[in-house]
Amino acid sequence: MANWQTLIHEQLEKDRAQATSLLQEWVQSPSVQGEERSIQESIASRLAEMGLAVDLWVMEGEELLAHPYFVSPRTVFDSSPNVVGVWKGQGGGRSMVLNGHVDVVPAGDRAQWSDDPFSGKVVDGKLYGRGATDMKGGNLSSLLAIQVLQKLGVQLKGDVIFQSVVEEESGGAGTLATILRGYKADAALIPEPTNMKIFPKQQGSMWFRLTVKGRSAHGGTRYEGVSAIEKSLLVVQAVGKLEKERNDRLDDPLYEKLPIPIPINIGVIEGGKWPSSVADLVKLEGRMGVAPGEQMEDAKAEMEAALKQLVEIDPWFAEQPVELEWYGARWVPGAVAEDHPLMEILHNQFTAVTGSRAVVEASPWGTDGGLLTALADTPAIVVGPGVTQVAHYPNEYIELNDVFRCAEIFALTLIEWCGVEEESK
Repeated sequence: MANWQTLIHEQLEKDRAQATSLLQEWVQSPSVQGEERSIQESIASRLAEMGLAVDLWVMEGEELLAHPYFVSPRTVFDSSPNVVGVWKGQGGGRSMVLNGHVDVVPAGDRAQWSDDPFSGKVVDGKLYGRGATDMKGGNLSSLLAIQVLQKLGVQLKGDVIFQSVVEEESGGAGTLATILRGYKADAALIPEPTNMKIFPKQQGSMWFRLTVKGRSAHGGTRYEGVSAIEKSLLVVQAVGKLEKERNDRLDDPLYEKLPIPIPINIGVIEGGKWPSSVADLVKLEGRMGVAPGEQMEDAKAEMEAALKQLVEIDPWFAEQPVELEWYGARWVPGAVAEDHPLMEILHNQFTAVTGSRAVVEASPWGTDGGLLTALADTPAIVVGPGVTQVAHYPNEYIELNDVFRCAEIFALTLIEWCGVEEESK
């Protein structure tokens, strides 16, 4: 039997310079929302050159737009196509999805960057630029895993489905579209930046808006009005109490290192129109974490119940109850059993490549993995190069060594998971 690990490692080393240049090209393509076509067409061309069956399409249609899991700030995606490449297996093996997104968040204040946000500059083994960690470095690991096996003449039994999607940063419409298009597999790997930790469970989340009402009056006689700002403080306290209750009952050991496993964050507050007037309206907007295995509707019901209990604290809320709206982005929670066969394979290959045992935790943020697990019957595990602490930050970067280590782990995992034809050599 071939020593696949040695062969894969040696081939990846040979391809290192070329692969690094490819990642630079990807990072230098500023694929913020609405500007993904260039990089997607480039990826589609490369997949075609590798002999994969390529599907590049623009998301559209009522099936997608009317789907209960569709979330996006837009409904037209002409400039943001999806790409899927299928490496067809010989038959008789298990299939695998390699899913990653190319959309990146805006660069933000460029004065906080040491270099151009889309430079792709390499310094001391780190490649810098928006999207390097989240998650073009991980996408390259997936692509290299396929490429190295092809170069070594490996013929897998099962299919490998490479997905380059848009809209992950806005709630997952791109991955939803791949599911509705019929792409599914026996399992999926998503190389989001986990610092090479394995996340079999992914927290979900959803955005909410709370409207708190008061009664206006002149600031000189503010006692004749009801301040929505003061009432909103009670609402914030109630949300904090709900957060504590939800986290106190969560005993999942994969979350034990997180001080608040499923946070409820209020990120926006606005209210009042005039300094000399009592504020009659305040809006609070936030993000509610949803535990793996928890139904999103159940989480919504708990928020609704907590807001109804405000009347017990202040009778004003009986007259003017807080209005709750679920809007904007939403990520479905996902969970794969820790004894799933893919977990054992990942552990073994991680140890073979790194010489240490992988750390297993649950993600503190949402991914597209929940959609694949819940809607496509494709159990998804998140593991990839890069660290969350630099994603979305100025001077985002990725350690190139981790990109190639992850590619090696993925390639070995594909061999074990999908199976290899005996004549492969």
